[in-house]
Amino acid sequence: MLKKETTHLKTPLGIIKISGDEEGVSEIKIVEKSLNASEETPHLLLPVVQQIKAYFEGNLKEFNLKLNPSGTVFQKKVWKLLGDIPFGSTISYLELSKRIGDVKAVRAVAAANGKNPLWIVIPCHRVIGSNGSLTGYAGGLHRKKWLLEHENPSAQQSLF
Repeated sequence: MLKKETTHLKTPLGIIKISGDEEGVSEIKIVEKSLNASEETPHLLLPVVQQIKAYFEGNLKEFNLKLNPSGTVFQKKVWKLLGDIPFGSTISYLELSKRIGDVKAVRAVAAANGKNPLWIVIPCHRVIGSNGSLTGYAGGLHRKKWLLEHENPSAQQSLF
């Protein structure tokens, strides 16, 4: 069994917990507080920390990490398609359902989106309602709005 490593990182949107092993990053999520704010980042997770910092500094538009999220075959299919949404762009849940190949799967696609274990890296924040509304977001709508404005500052008037 592979040893799972964990670290915490302060971001402009809160403290995140990052976990992974030799197979890849398995979890990036917002946590209320860090259990060990002074911890040293494990060598294995340094690329994740560096890329997330670069993203928030505005110096990274595409992550290049080995990912290993835990989920169903359907969820992983949705998450893979989320990774195809370009930086600074958005699509609707309906459009994502079409890309899956089933326009009737909107609710299932939305549910898979909400179970995304790799916050920001798998960009579920880039999926919005068909009418342009922000709709639900596991990290909170204020974070979704911030992320979309961070990625495309000129679109903020048209999106919200």
